Amino acid sequence: MPMLYIVDRRKNPTGKSLGNRQRFMRRAKAQIKKAVEDTIRSRGITDITSGDQITIPGKTLKEPGFHHAGRGGNRNYVLPGNKKFVQGDRIARPQGGDAGAGGSQASPDGDGEDDFQFTLTRDEFLDIFFEDLELPDLLKKSLKQTTAFRNARAGFSVEGTPANLSLVRTMRNSLARRIGLKRPKTAEVRELEEKIAALQAKAEKRPNGKLTKADEDSLHGLLADLEEAKRRMKAIPFIDPIDTRYNQFQQIPDPNTQAVMFCLMDVSGSMSEQMKELAKRFFMLLHLFLHRRYEHVEVVFIRHTSRAAEVDEETFFYSRETGGTIVSTALEEMKKVLKDRYPTDQWNIYAAQASDGDNYSNDGAKCTSLLAEDLLPKCQYYAYIEITDEREAEIFAAAEGETALWKAYAPLASHNPRFALKRVTKAADIFPVFRELFAKNRTEARL
Repeated sequence: MPMLYIVDRRKNPTGKSLGNRQRFMRRAKAQIKKAVEDTIRSRGITDITSGDQITIPGKTLKEPGFHHAGRGGNRNYVLPGNKKFVQGDRIARPQGGDAGAGGSQASPDGDGEDDFQFTLTRDEFLDIFFEDLELPDLLKKSLKQTTAFRNARAGFSVEGTPANLSLVRTMRNSLARRIGLKRPKTAEVRELEEKIAALQAKAEKRPNGKLTKADEDSLHGLLADLEEAKRRMKAIPFIDPIDTRYNQFQQIPDPNTQAVMFCLMDVSGSMSEQMKELAKRFFMLLHLFLHRRYEHVEVVFIRHTSRAAEVDEETFFYSRETGGTIVSTALEEMKKVLKDRYPTDQWNIYAAQASDGDNYSNDGAKCTSLLAEDLLPKCQYYAYIEITDEREAEIFAAAEGETALWKAYAPLASHNPRFALKRVTKAADIFPVFRELFAKNRTEARL
């Protein structure tokens, strides 16, 4: 049976090779994901949402190929044209290794290009970074606004991109059309040609070189059938544009309950500019993640010094207000907003708090009481991120070096799985901590 090749010459959107790009990203997914994580650590808070040109190791891009197995074991080889060796001779190992074995490819003068640069779009960049993250323990309390989406197959369409071409369905449609229009098969044409050749050979064997009347009529009929078959084969193509079918996908909404995220940030005088920058990095990444993965998630921003207030997004990230430190004011403000706008029977409550750990000496007990009695029972998840100076990180690693706020929160976190404590000392720590806090496998609760 002859081999069939389908060549689709239609252009992809914007003239780019979409199918090749998708296959490349699937093959190098692990390297691309690691490069994204490494790249985003060095970004400023205003550059998180943009795409980037990332670099991945060039050695990971080698195409697979067939080669001989390792040199171990006993093997028999057939060497055509051998004039030198006989059975039992020992053949020396080739010098320099096998070509294409993946060894060192460095140039003698030390120059070369070991890495491959790949440009990701904004959407690709964010999808890779947030693909395995979610809000933990999200419960379906009231099916109202918040909706997460998942891709699902939606049958077939007559238009689409070459990457989504369904070969099975296309060939099925082509076969049905050819059967319906009675397109001659290649085997039928070959059979007619063989019968014609047999009759012509029969005529050559006769003394006068002529066939009988019956054979002559049969030959004329076969020639007419052959001509008609070839005409129909040209008129009825093997693959027609009406046969093509493409896999169609659509986003299926997964209705969830409403969710609200409280962002509490310490902006007191004890927070240096570097610490505030780290806190803003974390909250900006959190804000971007919520709006990327969920359609409707409300975010409440609370800044506090010795006083706390609910503010808008711009004030939260860019205001330069400072002052003393009383952490309980932020918790009281969160309690007040919960009571006024977010009943716990209809909303999933989440909170993320960032502070340097300093607090008014008599305020620790009040913070503990507010969390244990009023906030944690209502929250699906509460994350506390402590911003510490790099020079103090080694000191705070010991128990005697813990901050006042950490000492107040640690007993609650020890017996409450929905309360998480993490420390951040530099920009490179933000993203590993964020991924650990919101990883899908953190809990068994699913959307």
